[in-house]
Amino acid sequence: MTALKTLQMLSAPHIAQDFTAAVGSVPIVRVNKVSAQCQKHQLYFKLESCNPGGSIKEKNAVCLVNQAEAAGLLPPGGTIIESSSGNFGIALAMVGAVRGYQVKIVIDAKTSPTMRRILTAHGAELVEVPLHMADIHGSMQIARMDKAQELVKNTPGAWYPCQHLNPHNPDAHEIYTAKEIETAFAGAPDVIVIGVSTAGQVAGISRYFKNHYPNTKIVGVDVAGSAVFGTPRFSYKMTGLGLSFTPPNFNPNLLDVAYTVSDQVAFSFCHQIAQREGLLLGASTGAILAGGLAYAQARSEHSLKILMLNPDRGDRYLETVYDHTWLQNNQINLLTKDQLELEIQLKNSSGISKVECSLS
Repeated sequence: MTALKTLQMLSAPHIAQDFTAAVGSVPIVRVNKVSAQCQKHQLYFKLESCNPGGSIKEKNAVCLVNQAEAAGLLPPGGTIIESSSGNFGIALAMVGAVRGYQVKIVIDAKTSPTMRRILTAHGAELVEVPLHMADIHGSMQIARMDKAQELVKNTPGAWYPCQHLNPHNPDAHEIYTAKEIETAFAGAPDVIVIGVSTAGQVAGISRYFKNHYPNTKIVGVDVAGSAVFGTPRFSYKMTGLGLSFTPPNFNPNLLDVAYTVSDQVAFSFCHQIAQREGLLLGASTGAILAGGLAYAQARSEHSLKILMLNPDRGDRYLETVYDHTWLQNNQINLLTKDQLELEIQLKNSSGISKVECSLS
C-alpha cells in the first residue's frame, strides 16, 4: 500500500473550538507482540492517552464541569477544588484554564514531580497534605478528601466535584466512552477490561454494555493492596489505581471477572509494552494488560476480541515506573517476558489474582 493510499484512508481531523470538544477522539490499536496470547486472541488498547491532556480523566472533568455550570454550582470566576493524585487534577486544571476558573488540587507525598509540574504549568495551586496524615497502610486519600472539604468551606464560590463520591462520575463514560467503543466495533467486543479506582469508568461503561450488549464480558482490574474489591489491604506504589475504601459508584454486579495485579507485574508489563509495542503508557495500563491476558489465558477455546482501556500516557511516570533507580529503591525487580507469561498461566499467584468482588 502506498503512502498516498494510507493517508487517504485516514479520516479528516475533527476541528474543535477548544480542547474540551476534542476529548474522546482517540485511536484503538491492536496489541501484537507483548504476549503469546496476542496470537490466539485479538487484543486491543483504546488509547485514552491520546486525549489532548494525555488521560481519560478529561472526559470526567469536562462532563462534571458542564453539569456544575448548568446547575449553578460553579459560578463564573469560581474555584474548582479537588483531591487528586494527578490525572483528574490535571484535567480540571485544563478546563479551568480554558473557562477562567481558579483550580486548587490537594496532593500528597505520593504525587510525582512530573504530575506536580504539569499541574502548576496549567496554573493550578497545589495544597499538600503532610505525610503524617496517612492511614496505617500509607494511603493519603481520606486525608486529602478531608482537606478538600475544609478548603471548600473557606473558599467563596468554590465547587468540589469529589470524583471519589460523586454519583455523576460515571456519566461521561456511559454517554461517551461506551458509545465510542460501540462505534469502533460496529457493535461490541467480546470483552472489555477496565481499571477500577473511583469506579467512574467501570460503572459507566458496564451499565451501557449490560443494557445493550449483555453478552460482552466486563473485567475489572485493581492493584493488589487496594480496598476496592474487599481484598486484604497493604501498601502499594501504583498511582491511578487503588483506593483505601470501596467507592459508592462501585457495584460488583457490574463485573463478570475481577483481578488484582501486583506493582511488580504491572510495572513489568509497562516496560514490555514500550519495548515490544512501541507504546509508552501509564502505570495502570500494565495492570490492565495483565488482567486482559489472564482472562484470555483462561478462555483459550476460541478467539476473543478483547478491548483494554489505556487510561494515560507513560511520560508522566518517567521518574517512577520507568526509572530503574526508583524501582531499585522501592525493591521492585522487573520480570522478563517469559516470567510474565508464567504469571499469566499461574494467575491466582501473588502477581495476578482472580478475586471475588466484595463490598465488605
